[in-house]
Amino acid sequence: MDLATRTATPGKSPTNATARLRLPVSGMTCGSCVRRVEAGLERLEGTGEIAVNLAGEHVEIAYDPTRLTPHDLVEAVEAAGYDVKLREVDLALEGMTCGSCVARAEKALLATPGVISASVNLATERARVTVADEAVVDDAIRAVSDAGYAGQRVSQGEPGTGTPAYPDDSREKLHVAIGIALSAPLVLPMLGMPFGYHWMPPGWVQVLLATPVQFWLGARFYVSGWKALKARTGNMELLVAMGTSAGYFLSLYMLISYWLSPHAGMHHEPEYYFEAAAVIITLVLLGKYLEARAKRKTADAVRALAALRPDTARLRSNGEDTIVPIAQVRAGDIVVVRPGERVPVDGRIREGESEIDESMVTGESLPVHREEGARVIGGSINGSGRLIIETTAIGQDTTLSRIMKLVEGAQASKAPIQKLVDKVAAIFVPVVVVIAAITLVTWLAIDGDVEKAIVTAVTVLVIACPCALGLATPTAIMAGTGAAASSGILIKDAEMLERAHAIRAVAFDKTGTLTLGKPALAGFTPVAGADVSASDGLLAIAAALQEGSEHPLAGAVVTAAKEKGLALPQAQAVKAVPGRGIEGGLDDGARYAIGSARQMADHGIALDDLASAAQEEAARGRSISYMARIDGTPRLVAWMSFADQPRESARAAVAKLRAIGITSIMVTGDNEAAARAIAREIGIDEIRAEVAPEDKARIVGELRAIHGAIAMVGDGVNDAPALAAADLGIAMGSGTDVAMEAAGITLMRSDPLAVADALDVSRRTRSKIKQNLFWAFIYNTGGIPLAAFGLLNPIIAGAAMAFSSVSVVSNALLLRRWKPAGGR
Repeated sequence: MDLATRTATPGKSPTNATARLRLPVSGMTCGSCVRRVEAGLERLEGTGEIAVNLAGEHVEIAYDPTRLTPHDLVEAVEAAGYDVKLREVDLALEGMTCGSCVARAEKALLATPGVISASVNLATERARVTVADEAVVDDAIRAVSDAGYAGQRVSQGEPGTGTPAYPDDSREKLHVAIGIALSAPLVLPMLGMPFGYHWMPPGWVQVLLATPVQFWLGARFYVSGWKALKARTGNMELLVAMGTSAGYFLSLYMLISYWLSPHAGMHHEPEYYFEAAAVIITLVLLGKYLEARAKRKTADAVRALAALRPDTARLRSNGEDTIVPIAQVRAGDIVVVRPGERVPVDGRIREGESEIDESMVTGESLPVHREEGARVIGGSINGSGRLIIETTAIGQDTTLSRIMKLVEGAQASKAPIQKLVDKVAAIFVPVVVVIAAITLVTWLAIDGDVEKAIVTAVTVLVIACPCALGLATPTAIMAGTGAAASSGILIKDAEMLERAHAIRAVAFDKTGTLTLGKPALAGFTPVAGADVSASDGLLAIAAALQEGSEHPLAGAVVTAAKEKGLALPQAQAVKAVPGRGIEGGLDDGARYAIGSARQMADHGIALDDLASAAQEEAARGRSISYMARIDGTPRLVAWMSFADQPRESARAAVAKLRAIGITSIMVTGDNEAAARAIAREIGIDEIRAEVAPEDKARIVGELRAIHGAIAMVGDGVNDAPALAAADLGIAMGSGTDVAMEAAGITLMRSDPLAVADALDVSRRTRSKIKQNLFWAFIYNTGGIPLAAFGLLNPIIAGAAMAFSSVSVVSNALLLRRWKPAGGR
């Protein structure tokens, strides 16, 4: 058989393989790859025919959807060693009102063939769908439409375009005003009843006032409730429609019965419940209006970031400056920024210097000085200097866009606890309807009062509030991640909030994290008998070999050589030795190694003669590096010491972490004496020194066994494995893209105190989630029994239901007041 297309039928027990999934697979190069993919899928119980196409780079799988999910199939292919090219698509959904809607929309999406995963967020009114094929998106939109919701694809342009664009609330405001105007004549007369005054209008006036509220303003509840019934589920609107309809039609029956009675006009009219139905609908509309306004505020952080992005740039071309739309600027273009203007793009300063206000992007409280060669961030505000900037990033690659993408991703994510809440919300409405039915039957059995039984059942229906359950978690996440982003703290997703709460220890990489990361060459000492006797000659060689390195110590050597005006020889065949240093040669055939004591040991070079001198320097907190000539018999030719100052806020950060019960640990590749000197200065008691980059992940595991859940803070490429291995990875924004990708939290300012701030805002956000869920459950678990026992008036029940959502969202909004200790 041609291995370009190979079909396998597992020799297992027959499966009900009624579903098919096509997955794009990358990394397959030969027939053995095909067989590995087949074998990985065949191991799953529930797969049927498997067709692997090597040339087309895809696999088509028949499977039993009752035993397997698409996600299981993706994991099986990845476990075989190949990548599945999945796409994430955001959908805007209209018509969701409560937690039950979330469960129904997710169920519809996940039932769509080709959808790998789906997550629906009530607060943002968005669905994030993972698909293997773009064509599936239209099927997913049709599926949610059939479930009763209008869906459309969100623009995949620059981040910020997907921010929820809440509709104009003028129509909602008008409906609330009309509802109040029509309900007021039904409610206000009740104020006189305790004093013996009966000002209630006659029944025909009540029905005239209540009918437009019930069937015009309340039409949305019937429409949404009917859609829910067609989908064989329930939602908040269904409860409101059932409850208010029961009250309205009971009153209408009583009114008609009174009119048809031969004694009509001879006796007082009965007490109707038109006011209860009208007021409940008006209160729900008012609650929804206030809830929408509050939800809009939770998305303010992303909108504020999007507003930082200028629409135009002053482009310099052929010596002339022209204002052009920002979309026309390309990487490498030269832009001019005048004093007081926003920097339109990420770039590097070619000419000029100025103070730049980066507070909205990084959270730095004071403007920072930037001069020729320095990087600038698009969206920051230029101070008093005129800058000529070379564009280095545009569009979605800019720092601002990456920040917005992270924040949007975090706000769209779900906390682990929300998954449980969604399951509760999915069955909530049917359970409430059953409780209301039981209440009705029970009251009829107790005293046979039909009117009282119906009113009590209505109260049960209208006090139940699945909305508060659905909003409790996402609104807190939106507010918390938004507040954090405004202070330069980017939280990857809701799961990281959960992890941050459990952290018991923080492991800090030393260089660039606890220290400034800008070491200076404090001493360069040639060893007696070196071939190049002059210190400057050896320094020039060391600088030449390290000129292309990004390591801070290498940069310090190059800077020192240039400050002395030394001419650097031409280096050849320079290579990095991970965790050790570098090796390279010169034109004359000489080869050198520069790096740690371990690198010297690898070449068989003893350092005993330098032990006391090196220890003395290390005791002063200085890092030591060695230089050896390795062509012929390896021999030491010089050693260097470097001084790197701790960051000003490092000691305060360690103290703040200690105050909240978190242990700080220093993990560094530096020698132990130097590490202990820095640790003493900033108040850290526990250190792990002389740790090779490849061992940092292992050290994280050891620290977890000692302290419990651990966070790792770093900023370099060699920190990425440790960041990924930690329970929570925290990357300094001044670090590399690799470190930021591996981290759960990214700090846009290089300030250790921001680590404590990040854990603080995470804990506060989780606390708000718990508070919101507590109140949401209290509303329902406390309110429903009170209503069932006849202890609540329907109007009071409606008000409690309407404002439960408002209170949950308002409580979440308190997070916007959070301010970092280390930022603004």
